[in-house]
Amino acid sequence: MKVLGISPLDKDATVSIVEDGEILYAAGEERFTRNKQQDGFPRQALEKALDYTGLSMSDFDTVCYPFLTWENERKLYTQNLEDEKAFIKSFQPADLSEQIREAQTRVPDRNERIHGLSHPNVIMEKNFAYNSFYNMAGAQRLTSNSAALKGSKRWAEGATASFRHYEEELEQGLTEMGWTGPVKRMEHHLSHAANSYLCSGFENALCVTLDGYGSGLAGSVSEARNGKIHRRHSIPYPNSLGTLYEHVTSSLGFKPSRHEGKIVGLASYGDPSILGNILLSRIQQEPGDFRVYEANNVYFSRYLASKFPKIDVAAAYQYALEKVATDYVRYWVEKTGLDTLVLSGGVVANVKLNQRLFEIEGVNHIFVYPNMGDGGCASGAALYHAWPGGIRESIQSAYMGPDYSESRMENALKAEGLEYRRPDNLAAEVAALIHSGEVVARFDGRMEYGPRALGNRSILYHASEPEVNQWLNSRLGRTEFMPFAPVTLYEARETCYHNIQGAEHAAEFMTITFDCTEFMKEHCPAAVHIDGTARPQLIRREVNPGYYDIVKEYEKISGVPSLINTSFNMHEEPIVNSPEDAVRAFVQGALDYLAIGPFLVKQPNPAH
Repeated sequence: MKVLGISPLDKDATVSIVEDGEILYAAGEERFTRNKQQDGFPRQALEKALDYTGLSMSDFDTVCYPFLTWENERKLYTQNLEDEKAFIKSFQPADLSEQIREAQTRVPDRNERIHGLSHPNVIMEKNFAYNSFYNMAGAQRLTSNSAALKGSKRWAEGATASFRHYEEELEQGLTEMGWTGPVKRMEHHLSHAANSYLCSGFENALCVTLDGYGSGLAGSVSEARNGKIHRRHSIPYPNSLGTLYEHVTSSLGFKPSRHEGKIVGLASYGDPSILGNILLSRIQQEPGDFRVYEANNVYFSRYLASKFPKIDVAAAYQYALEKVATDYVRYWVEKTGLDTLVLSGGVVANVKLNQRLFEIEGVNHIFVYPNMGDGGCASGAALYHAWPGGIRESIQSAYMGPDYSESRMENALKAEGLEYRRPDNLAAEVAALIHSGEVVARFDGRMEYGPRALGNRSILYHASEPEVNQWLNSRLGRTEFMPFAPVTLYEARETCYHNIQGAEHAAEFMTITFDCTEFMKEHCPAAVHIDGTARPQLIRREVNPGYYDIVKEYEKISGVPSLINTSFNMHEEPIVNSPEDAVRAFVQGALDYLAIGPFLVKQPNPAH
């Protein structure tokens, strides 16, 4: 059975083609348009998918989409927002003014520099009018209740318009591509649960989904056994940990749904005890459930950001996220007796949260779907409807996008006037260059599916210089608070990371952090965050021989089985897709070398 899955069109529109439970091809529209998180009908991605697989639209048995009709989605969230009114009215918050006064006495003096911040205790300074408004709308109960309900009303109006618009765009796009059949619609969180479970290889697992919004929900827990998924609990929107984190991302001056990773990085510099309990006092936790007070009041996080250091606000939100999610999941682990977690949804892009979930007592195995956000729902929906039954081996890689011929790579180099060689032992040469301090971009094989560069569209460097995080980010036009992530030989995983057993496969996709060993801290300080963790990609030779061989050759020279791996792209651009993208990013980024297919290219205009 051949199924075409198309992800939600509101952001990161993505196409997946699945046949009898196997993903043949998956890629996001952004990689072709070069606009990050491209919305709308994924025409180019679909055209490339058909071309790559040799299929036509008439070959599909089903086309599926991981949202209900706009009318049914509206019914769900309309009822939820009515329920929210009663909850806000009945909730008795603590005295916020007293909480804030007490918290302000615990902010320490700080002087140690944090790269990317003008001062470690910098706050989001606003003028008097803004501060007065945030104080009213964020902290005065009657006004803040009104702001929360108005926020929910505005969200619902925007959601209705969005669902109607993208439903029309989906139908028009499919018609223009030649699809004349119906579209099979699917409840959103079931598509998340399906991609995590069906790709995990586990027979029995607890499926946890957490995101902003999807078919009336912000999260769910399902029991999955023997290839079947059974929902045990739902978290109704707007009780959304995704929305909570989007608010703090926006309030600290970053782009929500794009820069949440910066908040994770910032949080490690702050003190979660200053504001953490204030946040938790606004979340009603019960065994196996929770509700968020004033969930759609963005002014509360802006109020905190106007009064407290950015790092402490970030730390509090990360702490609250971890506490609420782990309490929720722990209950269902104990209730079901399942020792295996499979995760999906935009919230589990938070790699530190995933570490905390794996640390829950009784959890022995974890898998996080590599494309955990809404872009992954296309494959989840397609897998669910194309599944032949039973259990299959887990996906071995995320290399599911297009690849390109040597001749096209060569033509791209010639078009830019670049000189290139074809070394006899490319891996050994690249490893030697990296060891000598050169930055090497690698482009080869099928493009990675999802948000992480996993070696085929990556920039590589040695991890022995902590300063690399500043100068390479500067060269690439990026501002980051997390260190670069390492790629590590699979067989060296326990040399470099603590407590990795049971999470090895998740680590192949760079979806979870681990505490680093002393060996890692000593030899790869550039990859270790201030809190002593790293987000590794474990690499096995059978998955990607060319990539593995570079790391292995580097280990032969240095004795270190890890390298820096960061995405091959320019600031605010998607990861490169084509040879032409790679050559342009190589030249613009003034990277030292480009290993593109079998060719090695030296930068003609070096930056140093």
